[in-house]
Amino acid sequence: MSKKVLIVGGVAGGASVAARVRRLDESAEVIMFERGPNVSFSNCCLPYHLSGEVEDADDLVLMCPEKFASQYNIEARVYNEVTEIKREEKKVVVKNLETGEEYEESYDKLFLSPGASPIMPRSIEGIKNDNVFSVRNVVDIRKLKGYADNNNVKDVVVVGGGFIGVEVAENFKMDGKNVTLVEALDQIMSPFDYDMVQILHKEMHDNGIELILSDGVSKIAEDHVELQSGKKINAEIVVMAIGVAPETSLAVDAGLEIGETRGIKVDHNYVTNDPDIYAVGDAIEVYNKITSKPCRLAMAGPAQRQARAAADHMYGRPHNNNGVIGSSVVKVFELGGASTGLNEKQAKAAGISYDIAYTIPGDKVGLMPGANPMHFKLVYEYPTGKILGAQAIGKGNVDKRVDVIATMITMGGTLEDLKELELCYAPPFGCAKDVVNHTALVALNLLYGEFKQVRVTEVRELVENNAFIVDVREKDEFEEGHLVNAVNIPLSELRDRLEEIPKDKPVYMHCRSAQRSYNAVRALGNMGYDNVWNVSGSYLGICSYEYFLDQVTGREKIVTEYNFN
Repeated sequence: MSKKVLIVGGVAGGASVAARVRRLDESAEVIMFERGPNVSFSNCCLPYHLSGEVEDADDLVLMCPEKFASQYNIEARVYNEVTEIKREEKKVVVKNLETGEEYEESYDKLFLSPGASPIMPRSIEGIKNDNVFSVRNVVDIRKLKGYADNNNVKDVVVVGGGFIGVEVAENFKMDGKNVTLVEALDQIMSPFDYDMVQILHKEMHDNGIELILSDGVSKIAEDHVELQSGKKINAEIVVMAIGVAPETSLAVDAGLEIGETRGIKVDHNYVTNDPDIYAVGDAIEVYNKITSKPCRLAMAGPAQRQARAAADHMYGRPHNNNGVIGSSVVKVFELGGASTGLNEKQAKAAGISYDIAYTIPGDKVGLMPGANPMHFKLVYEYPTGKILGAQAIGKGNVDKRVDVIATMITMGGTLEDLKELELCYAPPFGCAKDVVNHTALVALNLLYGEFKQVRVTEVRELVENNAFIVDVREKDEFEEGHLVNAVNIPLSELRDRLEEIPKDKPVYMHCRSAQRSYNAVRALGNMGYDNVWNVSGSYLGICSYEYFLDQVTGREKIVTEYNFN
């Protein structure tokens, strides 16, 4: 007897369930319900319509109901909202939003993929004004783009510095708007640690976006917003992007269990506490492979994998649920920023003993056109060396490097494994010792106590306390910019100027990217100096960390000139 499968919601989760069911069972009756007009669209591409990079909003729609029917024999009912689940009767109540008619539909198996909705705080005065928008689907982006064009909008305020907020801000700026991004936390992009995210802050600042941190919106008017600090900002459009909440009302009303993170609770196979109801996507609670704790992860990739696994389980096909690690990448003007696994904040919150290695190698052989430094931070468990996470920011292929780390984490890899990893190499693509191999070697030296490091976040305190800091770059490099109290002893002159380096107090060494200074640290260590430290990230890292903070706080610089290359 053929199955009757109902699916609530489309896009990455629901549409993937429908397609997988059809591939496994030609006889199944498959019906998808979508309360909007589009059952399958590229939600990750939505912000790029604002700049015209995706010129036509119609191109965001991937599959229409007619194609679902003709190509897959799947019935996709748009403008049809499931309002109730009658579990005892194995039926759902559906409202046709075009006609107002209500009807019931029976099921053998029901899949929930309702997604998550943008958070719109009622406490903000004016949150329902006509000039306030969110970005969730094609309808939203059409309205936002249409309003901006029809009203010749010049001033835009984006509230929230996550993926959507950053991408909307960037694309509006590329469209010639005056853009202000307001974030209540002290940084944008929470997957990145505070030291790394300053590079993204600088990139947004350099491209003309006004970035306001540690402040929130209290009131929205027709032509401005008022912040909690009392500051007023011109705003003809306000885009709310402070986060999303899982759509669980249908599940709650049906008596389905909700997890501790407020997502729908599912088992290993994405089955709810009702054996005939599955749930996938942004609305569910998932298992974090690294922390061994539940979490929520609103990402298209995991949703698609969940959908396939859930459909497979319905047909008795086995599935190995490895949990999630949280891999992502974002474009911020000329930079890419990628992350995977745990950052420092998350490792601390999970109570995991860890350390980090921060390097800035080249993304390809330096002789090649387009070679640039890549900031790379590796988080590993101490003392096991198990890899916990990574963050990479640069103009090169940051996603490639972080994807390698994501694979290592999934396979339970350690620093020793990463050190020996054999990767593709040619000068236009990378270096013989790739960014990830290079950082593994640095991390292993730290793990095994080969040398001691100082983080870029600690350098200001050293400078203010007049610590003995040695810059081992060549004289011409030093003259272009240096720490205000640094002594210039180039590596090429180090062995001839040992009398200038004290043995009775700590010595802190740096260069451009910490490689030459590392060699200086090792040389001094072999000559009896036992209190010598290397500054991780060195001058590139110091400038990248200090620049934006100096700009927004007006504090005294600790460098004579910033240098980012």
